[in-house]
Amino acid sequence: MPPPKLVRILLVDNNPIFREGLSMVIQSQPDLFLVGQAESAVEALSQFRRIRPDVTIMDQRLPGASGTDALIAIRKESPRAIVMMLTTSKKDMDVRRALNAGAAAYVLKNTPKAEMLRVIRWVSEGRRHIPSEIASTIAEHLGQEELSPREISVLRLIRDGYRNKQIGPHLGICETTVNFHIRNIVEKLQANDRTHAVTIGFRRGLLELE
Repeated sequence: MPPPKLVRILLVDNNPIFREGLSMVIQSQPDLFLVGQAESAVEALSQFRRIRPDVTIMDQRLPGASGTDALIAIRKESPRAIVMMLTTSKKDMDVRRALNAGAAAYVLKNTPKAEMLRVIRWVSEGRRHIPSEIASTIAEHLGQEELSPREISVLRLIRDGYRNKQIGPHLGICETTVNFHIRNIVEKLQANDRTHAVTIGFRRGLLELE
């Protein structure tokens, strides 16, 4: 019987304790081979270019550029690259951006060991994986339009307590345009009003506490 095909893995995570733990799990498997590690998006891209792994396991939150930024850079150079996002975030915006960028999987860091190994092997065969709790987050907002960068800027200023007439000068636009953006935001987020839109913005990960 031929030996199992080795899956060569690059692990990217800025938490040394978590990285060491997952490294030990990977190295305990006869068909998985850890070929490199990185702590940042820049280092991840450099290592990927040098190693060309079968699967890259990428932490979403990295110092400087995000894991999704690294994913985008890697797949720009190598469109067939298999990148599995590892994260603590269920935020709708984070999930959509990673999946739209071509992530093969979006896996939570508290995933049990056996399930984590199953997903690694699954994506190494060219398949995709989204956990049920992540899929439900996406389904909750399915069909809703994405906010434009300008609309997100307006929503952030609403969060910060700016009134409509104060938002215009801050962004260099007239109050009529501000009102137009707010109507679009409320409609896209299916909110009752601007305050409700901010609440939804936090829930979807469009906004964060400053």
